[in-house]
Amino acid sequence: VLEAAEVGFGASGRNGGWFSALFPADMDKLSKLSNPQAAVAMQHEMFAVVQRIGEELRLNHIEADWHQGGTFTGIRTKVQAARAQTEARWWRDWGFSEADFRLLDRDSAAAKVNMTELLGASFTPHCARVHPLKLVRGLAKAVEALGGNIFEQTTVSRLDAEEVQLASGHRVRAHRAVIRATEAYTSKFPKQKREVAPVYSLMVATEPLPQDVWDEIGLRKYETFADYRHLIIYGQRTADDRIAFGGRGAPYHFNSNIDAKHELHPPTHDAIWRELVEVFPTLRDFKRTHNWGGALGIARDWTASVGRHSAGFFQAGGYVGDGLGTSALAGQTLAELLTERTTVRTALPWVNHQSRKWEPEPLRWLGVNAGLRVMSVADGEERISGKPSLIAKTFNRFVRS
Repeated sequence: VLEAAEVGFGASGRNGGWFSALFPADMDKLSKLSNPQAAVAMQHEMFAVVQRIGEELRLNHIEADWHQGGTFTGIRTKVQAARAQTEARWWRDWGFSEADFRLLDRDSAAAKVNMTELLGASFTPHCARVHPLKLVRGLAKAVEALGGNIFEQTTVSRLDAEEVQLASGHRVRAHRAVIRATEAYTSKFPKQKREVAPVYSLMVATEPLPQDVWDEIGLRKYETFADYRHLIIYGQRTADDRIAFGGRGAPYHFNSNIDAKHELHPPTHDAIWRELVEVFPTLRDFKRTHNWGGALGIARDWTASVGRHSAGFFQAGGYVGDGLGTSALAGQTLAELLTERTTVRTALPWVNHQSRKWEPEPLRWLGVNAGLRVMSVADGEERISGKPSLIAKTFNRFVRS
């Protein structure tokens, strides 16, 4: 493993800590790439990987603050309620039961997570809260104990089939294949700048909160939480009793630029904090102690992929912020592909899928930033009109095609 910085430097170590069964493309889309049975198999494998990694952590004695409390998604407007009902029907139509996804009425929802304006919620058990940096560094130690070699501070400047060139000028040959697993940082390779769009997701954290606050908020089983708005938010209760909370909204930077200075964007961090206080008003009396962020990789068709890119060259990525569980499944799948085994995983619809490239600049800059703005406007539109946002529906149809 050649690592440009240190293990956990990028999204692997600074994400929101949702080890979930979420996949960025839904089963409707995956079915079109393959068939309905393969799409359902994909979701079952995503469910299974959450259980598998939890077991791996136990077997390897890796302490990563793992707690599988599921995901709670609050319903806070009538429009969101309709969206949740549609989602519940969608799960049933695909053959999944309430054990995988269920709706909660207001009282049942408030007993779990007491958000403002709560009308109900959906709940899925297929997610664990985790400390991402502890997770990835613990796994790295386990890999090294098994004989794997990880070379940190080793920047790759170019990669081709069976060979990579380092920034130092040295070359490294691979006996079997080169695997590109660089996610948002793929855009740093000149010939691959349009493979994914690096979009920043930013986070804040509170100071440790006292028990009376938790009595009011809930999250007693360390559920990860969000709501049904368009512009994504996500949160968790940490092992040291903070709330770590994040969201989209930070600007995309021209020509897919990634830079440490983009990880702090005060207007977006302030907006994320306001949203958190709006969800849990009691937090206005407590301090915000941390601000951070990082880039995630978005494939042009919002569909993550894994497999052979060309002869001797494999890749995995395009996780659209759902990278913890998805990358774990990708690793297992790559191992099976490289050892030429045929399994359920090697036949999944994302294997060997190739997304089309993003548009060249300035179209990419205009389109991605327009999308971020549209999702924010759509939430405001729904609050005012009380009806589903037409602008969001239209834009989603275009951007995910």
